Formats: sequence, C-alpha cells, structure tokens
Amino acid sequence: MLEKLKEQVFNANLELPQRGLIKYTWGNVSAVDRNSQLFVIKPSGVDYNQMTIEDMVVCDFDGNVVEGKLRPSSDMPTHAVLYKKFASIGGIVHTHSPWATSWAQSGQDVPAMGTTHADTFYGAVPCARFLTQAELEAGYEYETGNLIVDTFKQRKIDPIEIPGILLQGHGPFTWGKNADDAVMNAVVLEEVCRMNYYTRMLNPFAPELPQEILDKHYLRKHGKNAYYGQG
Repeated sequence: MLEKLKEQVFNANLELPQRGLIKYTWGNVSAVDRNSQLFVIKPSGVDYNQMTIEDMVVCDFDGNVVEGKLRPSSDMPTHAVLYKKFASIGGIVHTHSPWATSWAQSGQDVPAMGTTHADTFYGAVPCARFLTQAELEAGYEYETGNLIVDTFKQRKIDPIEIPGILLQGHGPFTWGKNADDAVMNAVVLEEVCRMNYYTRMLNPFAPELPQEILDKHYLRKHGKNAYYGQG
C-alpha cells in the first residue's frame, strides 16, 4: 500500500540528520495521499541507521494505523489533524533543530528580517502558546495539532504562505506540497532563526524587512507572475 509514497517519506526522513536538523530520533516526516485520505509516517523511536522503507507506517486522518508492523511516530496525531484541517498541504516535518527550538523556547515569533526569510515565509513565523493542562489531559499530540490550526485561524494566516510554526517550549513544525518541500522549509526556518539571532546580537534594534521588499521577494517566487527559477 502506497509503496512509492513510503519510499519518498523514508528518503525525506533520512535527510533530517543529513541536514543537521535532528540528533538521535528527534524528528519525523510524513506525506499524504489525498486520493485515499491516508498518510505515511516514520515509526516511533527507530534509529535512522536501522530504519527501512518497510518500517514506514500508513495512517488515516483519524489517527488510526492502517498498515505497518511498528508503532507510528508519537507525533502522528498532530500530523493527522494538520492533514485533515490544512487540505492544501502534502508533507509535514517536525524536528527539535537547535535554532528554531531556541526561538520556540523564547516564546517569540520569528520576524521577517531579510530576503532569505521572505523567499519562503510571507511574514513572521508564529510561535503558538503553551498547551493548557486541560489540553494535555485531552490528548497532547492531538491537541497540539488543534493548537496549530487555531493559531493560524486566530491570526488569519494562510498556511501555504507561511508553511511553518513554532510551539512554545517545544519546537518547529513545517509543511509543504510534499515531504521534500516540507524538509526544505524546515531547513530554511532553521537558517533564518540562526540569522535572526546573530542579527539581534549585532544590532538589537535592527528593523524588520519593509513590506514592499517582503512582497517583492515572496511574490517573485510564489506569486501569480512569479519569475524565479525555470518554471
């Protein structure tokens, strides 16, 4: 079942340590098949050096395992909620990458301070609040997904224009049109968090990117009349 998608998810997961986004098993990648309303995700706590394509787990949007001999990632319910509520996304990544996690632990949004940010994120990447005790008791991973969705709804943010979020005290989630795209967005988020930190160290009063420059850089790559790349 979904053998091609399993291979894509497997390879995307292997890219996390290659890109320096994770240590040990601190991360996961998934990708969805919209026709079947199923998604593939890595198994929980399996060493990347020992993991195989056959270890990938197929789940539905209600968080049920449909196929797989191993338990799915413990973050699987979060992925399920996001696929159910964000119908336009095709892949999701969660890591504890150090720079993005440092921003998450600070409880601050990631402001757009340069064009590196603007090429991928059309504005500040939000940092969601802590989960409440009631939410923890109701289901930590499931409510994490609901918190992400609610944060975008409350702030009136398009999850395609800003394909990522920080969870206060936890770490980043990113997404994209497929697993590879979601990994790339995780790499970009990690880099802009690092750049912003050094920028603020050099100049605590450094301004955010002017809106017209943010518009130009985002829209030339993602807008209706985009001209970045080869089309």
